[in-house]
Amino acid sequence: EGRRREGEWDDDDDDGDEDPSRWPCNIVYAVLDAMIAFPPENKDRTFEAICNALVRRTVFVTGAVDMDGCPEADRGEVAFIGRSNVGKSSLVNMLTNRKSLAFTSKTPGKTQQFNYFAVNDKPELARQIRYGDDVPGTKDRDSFYMVDLPGFGFAKVPQRQRQQWSDFMDEYLMERETLQVVFHLIDARHGPTDEDCRIMHKVGAIVRDENGQRRNNAKYVILLTKADKNVKGASSEKNPGRVTEAVRTKLEDAMDANGVGYAPVVATSAETRLGRNEVWKYLRLAAES
Repeated sequence: EGRRREGEWDDDDDDGDEDPSRWPCNIVYAVLDAMIAFPPENKDRTFEAICNALVRRTVFVTGAVDMDGCPEADRGEVAFIGRSNVGKSSLVNMLTNRKSLAFTSKTPGKTQQFNYFAVNDKPELARQIRYGDDVPGTKDRDSFYMVDLPGFGFAKVPQRQRQQWSDFMDEYLMERETLQVVFHLIDARHGPTDEDCRIMHKVGAIVRDENGQRRNNAKYVILLTKADKNVKGASSEKNPGRVTEAVRTKLEDAMDANGVGYAPVVATSAETRLGRNEVWKYLRLAAES
């Protein structure tokens, strides 16, 4: 595993029929599944080790404002969408065990493009992007993209730019064949807003047709963020977060009304790390695609 982290694993090292470079990640995912079924006492430390094995390298690749600006569709990818100030960037940082992978700001709407982050791409890719050096090597087999999409609702931008984002979003969801998961982030304290309902309707209509059949490979998953804010003295060990019955009912009604009643829902918290194991079950779809 150490050699694979450095991009030095060679399939010729093994004469067997199976691909040995996939073994370590399969083992790590098995541990992750076990953690979900049987949470360990030292789950924070265990998850940190697991995350470091699954996310060996991360690098910002590009910020796209249209489909032509997206990188080559040569691997799986997951997208995070939600209105501004929902905690999107903080959640991405928590899931990858990084402090500043995604841009985090106290000013809503600072994410103003489709920000692509490559996970487990070739070593030294950051140097190639930054300085233009020709760096040898290839991406790992479990490399994938995480895409941080623009916030909606509170973003202080002109209506014309919001419409451009919306049009780009439609095109992206319909045409990006390597998109595996669309994570829709909703504030667990308040439940879906009118803007969230519009996002539900948009994603639901594009991902599924009028008969409920899937148009593409993408799964639609709702993540309830900031669940720790609903608990006094929340911590990773005790009371990591909760969702009130009123919010759950409001969410279920909105999902049914917008044709996405089938979507899984996961309560999360960037502060207490609630939901990280469950979210990784979906990130795995992109890593293994």
